[in-house]
Amino acid sequence: MSEQLSHEEKRERLYEIIKKNDTAMMTTLSGDKLVSRPMAYQEAEEDGNLWFITMRDTEKADELLADPRVNVAFSKEGYVSISGTAQLVDDLELKKKYWNKAMEAFLDTTYDDPNVVLIRVEAESAEYWGTDQKAKTFVEGLKKLVSTDRSNDSETNQTLDL
Repeated sequence: MSEQLSHEEKRERLYEIIKKNDTAMMTTLSGDKLVSRPMAYQEAEEDGNLWFITMRDTEKADELLADPRVNVAFSKEGYVSISGTAQLVDDLELKKKYWNKAMEAFLDTTYDDPNVVLIRVEAESAEYWGTDQKAKTFVEGLKKLVSTDRSNDSETNQTLDL
């Protein structure tokens, strides 16, 4: 019989994969084209939301203001794809919380620079592939699952709405 994972076990596996990855590829919409760029994430919240730091005067920030739909993919160890909606957040305390020496060197500024802004990605759906010993694939809904049907939990690839 196939292993059936609980919602919490699936969530733990997703976070294990994310924690092994320090850089994500964030895809935004630039007009009618998709644009992907590497981004270091600062935090993955329990509900699946992700936090990033950027500068307000970038094409990426302009793209998010024009169309907030994004995809964030991780692939260093395991594979994760999160679709969601991004918003720019200007919160000095959160910028200070997420700030580090690497960000300071990369952006060549300080967290209190008014041009520094956070990106909060609210996760709407997620798909992931684990890299455990059995090479099984797991998909995790970070928020309440839409369906209570667990009959396909053991399939190798699934996508869920969050």
